[in-house]
Amino acid sequence: MNFLNKIIAALKAHPGRQAFCIQDTFYTYSQLFSRVASIQSKINENCPGEQNVGIVINDDIETYASILALLFLGKTYIPVHPGYPSDRVGQILEQGSIKYLLSKKEVAYNGAETIVTGGYTPGSGIAPVPPEFAFGNTNAYILFTSGSTGVPKGVPITYHNLDSFVSAFDALGYGATEQDRFLQMFELTFDLSVMSYLVPLCHGACVYTIPDNGMKFMSIYNVLVKHNITFALMVPSVLANLRPYFEEIDLQDMRVSLFCGEALYKDVVTEWMACVPNARVENVYGPTEATIFCLTYQINPGQITDYNGIVAIGAPMAGMGAILADEHNKQLPDGERGELCLHGDQLTPGYLDPEKTKLAFFEVDGIRYYRTGDISFRNEAGDFIYCGRVDHQVKIQGFRVELSEVEFHLRAITGSSNVVALATSNANGLTQIDVIFEGEKADTEPVMDALKTKVPTYMLPAQIHFVTTFPLNTSGKTDRKALQKMIVQTI
Repeated sequence: MNFLNKIIAALKAHPGRQAFCIQDTFYTYSQLFSRVASIQSKINENCPGEQNVGIVINDDIETYASILALLFLGKTYIPVHPGYPSDRVGQILEQGSIKYLLSKKEVAYNGAETIVTGGYTPGSGIAPVPPEFAFGNTNAYILFTSGSTGVPKGVPITYHNLDSFVSAFDALGYGATEQDRFLQMFELTFDLSVMSYLVPLCHGACVYTIPDNGMKFMSIYNVLVKHNITFALMVPSVLANLRPYFEEIDLQDMRVSLFCGEALYKDVVTEWMACVPNARVENVYGPTEATIFCLTYQINPGQITDYNGIVAIGAPMAGMGAILADEHNKQLPDGERGELCLHGDQLTPGYLDPEKTKLAFFEVDGIRYYRTGDISFRNEAGDFIYCGRVDHQVKIQGFRVELSEVEFHLRAITGSSNVVALATSNANGLTQIDVIFEGEKADTEPVMDALKTKVPTYMLPAQIHFVTTFPLNTSGKTDRKALQKMIVQTI
C-alpha cells in the first residue's frame, strides 16, 4: 500500500480523530480532507494542466491541505516562504517553472498567479489516488537548498523516493499508531517537516505544529509539555537551548525521540534521555537529496559510540546503502575515513540543474551514488561515524585540521553546549581558526591555557568571540554562515 492509500485508510478509519493541532486549534481528519477537496476543486478550475504548483507556506491548515491536495492529484508541490527576498522567490519560480501559487490570501509575485485557498467552500470527496505509475519518476515535491554560488539548488523528490522513505520508516519498528502525538517543528521548506506531518497522517495520528513567531525553542518546550508529545523529530540545536530546563522536563509519554540535521553531541543527549525515560532515542541522518533521512543509530545509555563527542549516525535503512569513497570515487575499506556516499531507492534523480548533478553524483558498476560532503568511517559494528564536513576540514600551516575536533575540546573544557569553530583569513591572507561562544563575554585566558594541553599549537584559535544568541537558519540549525559574517565584520 503506497503512502497516499495509507492516508486514505487512516481517514476512513478515523474521520473524527484529530489530524492537526495548529496554534491550539484542532482539526479532525474529516475537516482536513474537506479542505483538501475544496482546494483540489480550485486547482482543477484554475490550472488543471500544470504539474508544478507553488505553495506560499504558513503555519495554518490551508497550507497542509494544499500540500495534500497536490499530492493526491499526482502533482508536484514547491514550498515558497513568504519571508524570502523577492530575488530568491523569483529564482525559485523560474527554476521550478511555477505559474501558479496556492496561498491563503492574494500575493504579488511577478510571473505567478495566485489561487486563494482561504475562505474555502466545504468539499465532499477528494480526487482518487493517482495510479501507481505516479510512483515512478513523477516529482512529489521540489525543495530549494542554499547554493554555493548564491543561486538556490532545486532538489526534486519523486513519489517513488517518498514512498520508499515511508516504507523504510515503518520497517524501523517505531510502531506509530492513531494514539500518537507527533511534533512538527520545521518550516515546510525543510525536508524534515515532511516526515513530521506525512508519517503521522499515514497512521491516523495527530500533528502538533510550532508557531512561526516568538522564541522557537520555548514554543517547542511548551508544545512538548502541554500536549504530552509521544513522537518527536528535532534538530540537536533545540537540546542546546532546552538544556537549562532539563530538570523541569519530564516527558513520560514520549515513545520515540529522534534527532537529525546537525551533529548530535553525546553529553547533551545523555542528559536529555533522563527527560524522556521511556523513549527510544535515535540519531538519524540524511541529506535532502536522500529523502529526509536514511541512516539510523539507536542510542543506549552507557553504550554510545561517538567521535569527538559526536554520536554515530548508524547504518542504512531498508532500500538504501552507503559507502566511503576518496576523491577519485574509489571505495575505501571499513575503518578508513572518506566521503560518505549514498545510493538506493530514496536518492533523488538529480538537481534541476544538470551541471550541479554532474558534480555531486557518480556511477560505479551500474550503481549511482551521491556525494554527501560528510567525512565518515565505518566501525567494526557496521555503524558509520560522522567526523565532520569536507568543507569544515581546513589546512593550517600545512596541517589538516577538523574544526569539529576543536569544538569538541572547547565543549569539554567549558561545558558550553554552543561553540562553533570557523576558518577565517588573517590580514596576510593565511587561514586561521576563530571560535565563537554563545553567551556573555568571559575571560578566555583559562580556556586557552586548557586547550593548549589538548591540541597542537597550529589548532589553537587566533581569536575567540562571544555572541549573546546564536542565529538559527530556517531549518532551526545554528547558522554558521551568519556567524561567519558576524565575525568577519569584527576582524
